[in-house]
Amino acid sequence: MINTIIFDMGDVFLNKDKQAKVDALAKIGITDWNDDLEKLEKKLETGKIGEEGYLKGIQPHTNGASLEAIKDAWNAGITDFPLYRLEFLQKLSANYRLFLLSNTDPIHIEKFEQEAGASFYSDFYQCFEKIYFSHEIGVRKPDADAFNHVINKHDIQPKRTLMVDDKKFNTDAAAELGFQVWNLQKGEEDVVDLFDKSVLNLDEQR
Repeated sequence: MINTIIFDMGDVFLNKDKQAKVDALAKIGITDWNDDLEKLEKKLETGKIGEEGYLKGIQPHTNGASLEAIKDAWNAGITDFPLYRLEFLQKLSANYRLFLLSNTDPIHIEKFEQEAGASFYSDFYQCFEKIYFSHEIGVRKPDADAFNHVINKHDIQPKRTLMVDDKKFNTDAAAELGFQVWNLQKGEEDVVDLFDKSVLNLDEQR
């Protein structure tokens, strides 16, 4: 049976508003997230460049926006983190090994921590045996290396581990490695529905 759960963060615990981000970027002149911008984002999310390098890399694609305006637009999609999800996680941590594996960047993490406050984000982080952000480990999901990074460091058995993520390509990649998975559907499901969906009552064999 399941004894370990690896969670994604965005749209699992922390709500995000994609349209707000699209609108904010459009206001600074970015209406198409092209290949160059996608490559920049990947570099940021895997720690290849830092905040300043990223913002300066985006700047030529804008209508002359300042670095601060670009940063604000980049963070526009980050919204709230409901307290009930933290309370659920705290209860869950008493019975399962919990890990966080998130594709994210230092700009978004700074924004989350500022908005949530030290007490809240500390309580959140303390629920996990270990937290892994893509920009810190140098690899992001759905690359197998991201999952293997956690497996190898913590003696995790994929068949006894549940991966919870809102992106299907991430849960598909995890399933290929033998994980149990829950592709959480944003707007239709909530992470606190974990037991209602009986995803933790799966047989050990797939």
